[in-house]
Amino acid sequence: MREIIEKELAVLEAVTAVSNEEVEQLRIKYLGKKGLFNDLFAQFKQVPNEDKKEMGALLNKFKSSVEQKIVLLKENLDNTQHASTDKEDLTKPSNLQSLGSRHPLSIVRNEIINIFSRIGYVVAEGPEIEDDWHVFSALNFPPEHPARDMQDTFFVEERSDNNHAVLRTHTSSVQVRTMEKQQPPIRIIAPGRVFRNEAISARAHCIFHQIEGLYIDKNVSFADLKQSLLYFAKEMFGEQTEIRLRPSYFPFTEPSAEMDVSCNLCGGKGCNICKGTGWLEIMGCGMIDPNVLDASGIDSKVYSGFAFGMGIERIAMLKYDVKDLRLYFENDLRFLRQFSSAF
Repeated sequence: MREIIEKELAVLEAVTAVSNEEVEQLRIKYLGKKGLFNDLFAQFKQVPNEDKKEMGALLNKFKSSVEQKIVLLKENLDNTQHASTDKEDLTKPSNLQSLGSRHPLSIVRNEIINIFSRIGYVVAEGPEIEDDWHVFSALNFPPEHPARDMQDTFFVEERSDNNHAVLRTHTSSVQVRTMEKQQPPIRIIAPGRVFRNEAISARAHCIFHQIEGLYIDKNVSFADLKQSLLYFAKEMFGEQTEIRLRPSYFPFTEPSAEMDVSCNLCGGKGCNICKGTGWLEIMGCGMIDPNVLDASGIDSKVYSGFAFGMGIERIAMLKYDVKDLRLYFENDLRFLRQFSSAF
């Protein structure tokens, strides 16, 4: 029995295989139901008791050697097959990786900036954590104005001088900081993130993005405002777009207006999106109140100007027919991939 095992171990060491079928035949020869191992195990029962420990260890070594040899042969075959497959794949195109894309809000933001940059506007920026003066007081908000209420504004720090630190509720604070540092002519747009304490829904969010514009110079009129916004509407929504201005109220502009654009989905005939009116509201605007100019150190008797502000989410919803504001914040790749070719 010892001689058989030692002989077979020597033979086994030199065995090679070129197919899985040969490996399987080797397994059957040694470990099959009628294989050599079972024959040796039957002989083991006749071994004297004093030799069983030694012969049992030798028999286990033989079985282990066979099993290891089979595993090694299979691994060699797998590696050979993979190498052959890799060699063949060199003639095939590689797997293309998915391309990233800009966020729809970034696409619309950049488009708005580009439109206004063509008529002389430059980008201005400011901090997201602001003080009461730049967000409210300098913009002619009276102390009792509802926008100061805790239900609308996130207050960060309460200060003894009532100039509390807040998360800005609009990017108009950037306009104030620009007016404080720079004398007219001023022509800026201020894109940025703003915060309001609102319930999150398909039409509202506590975080959103705005772009506000400011133009101050001598003899600036409401007609200049109208022509600038008409130019923007046609560039953003198409040459056929019309606008209308409806009287409104904002503390920092007088007169004030809401601007609507003709619905580009129904051509102004009326649909579900425009609620049958043929018009879609996109921004507020107006002539800067003289009190705002004076508060920032600009002589309102010499200079005049206008301001406007729009929500980027609102423009993007109209441009891409997005019906749920929350989609912009969920980072769902199925939604974002739709905009991979939009820039």
